[in-house]
Amino acid sequence: MSLQCGIVGLPNVGKSTLFNCLSNAKAQSANFPFCTIEPNVGVITVPDERLTRLAEIVKPGRVVPTTVEIVDIAGLVRGASKGEGLGNQFLGNIRQTDAIIHVLRCFDDGNVVHVDGSVDPVRDKEIIDTELQLKDLETVENRLRKVEKIAQVGQDKTARLEYDVLTAIRAALCEGRAARSVGFESKDEQRVMRDLFLLTAKPVLYVCNVDEKSAVAGNAYVEAVRRAIAPEGAELLVVAAQTEADIAELETYEERQLFLADCGLEESGVSRLIKSAYKMLDLETFITAGEMEVKAWTYRRGWKAPQCAGVIHTDFEKGFIRAEVIKYDDYIRLGSEAAVREAGLLHVEGKEYEVCDGDIMHFRFNV
Repeated sequence: MSLQCGIVGLPNVGKSTLFNCLSNAKAQSANFPFCTIEPNVGVITVPDERLTRLAEIVKPGRVVPTTVEIVDIAGLVRGASKGEGLGNQFLGNIRQTDAIIHVLRCFDDGNVVHVDGSVDPVRDKEIIDTELQLKDLETVENRLRKVEKIAQVGQDKTARLEYDVLTAIRAALCEGRAARSVGFESKDEQRVMRDLFLLTAKPVLYVCNVDEKSAVAGNAYVEAVRRAIAPEGAELLVVAAQTEADIAELETYEERQLFLADCGLEESGVSRLIKSAYKMLDLETFITAGEMEVKAWTYRRGWKAPQCAGVIHTDFEKGFIRAEVIKYDDYIRLGSEAAVREAGLLHVEGKEYEVCDGDIMHFRFNV
């Protein structure tokens, strides 16, 4: 399954610099608004040290990590919901993403202009929140006009359900709250919500872009953002995008690790960001390991074995018989699949087995 995250923010907050770190694609990065005119899409690998350790044991022909698509979109400005700047184009591009990475400028630099004249990440956040909410309100009200009469006059239960969901979302948006703040309990209500593809229904990861000296502990701007997003329960990451860009230029893993150590960091901000995006969407990884390849596969937390088999091929799910499961720690500790089998630690699981992150899987099926 593919995952797509959209990077959003005001102009000149460091979106394209961060995108360039994340991806091999090179978005134009310049000191003026709207330098990223068309959405840039980069496919990046999800860091997973487990694949490296397994490859050292299995010695496969290739190692295939799972991937994430990152979409860098033109900067949003006040009035975007009404078409200001590149607003409508921006909003259309982000509608199909699974999650939003909201980049906030948390650094001072007189050489990098701010579209509103001063650095205030909380204000910047509120500007984008408002524009997304206004666009969603337009979408909801347009849909309400189509279903209201049917729901109120007829006996169409589907229309009534949609009307109730839309009404609840509209109330939240009018109060200045995101659509995701409305808690729908039934699966039917949740389905209606998903089908609307609302911008503020998407989960958000806030990234505070700081200068190098603030990369470890953050700064006053970061703390202001942390307080502002506390009611949302959203995750916040501190990343020095320009420092990450410098790290990305280094050729060897050893050089990058030394650079990180000099900055007081154990792991790059890029790696932390990707892992956080995964966690935010309740995604986990199972692994297939053989002489041909060691490969990571993405699934949603809570999925059963047949659903995970379907990630590899739909025939695997249709004809699922059983799954042979090895726990990653057992494989590493014993050093081979044969040793795991001899120790009686290879588990044969059926259709109700809930796959765990890091499980090494082999599916038996018949179509």
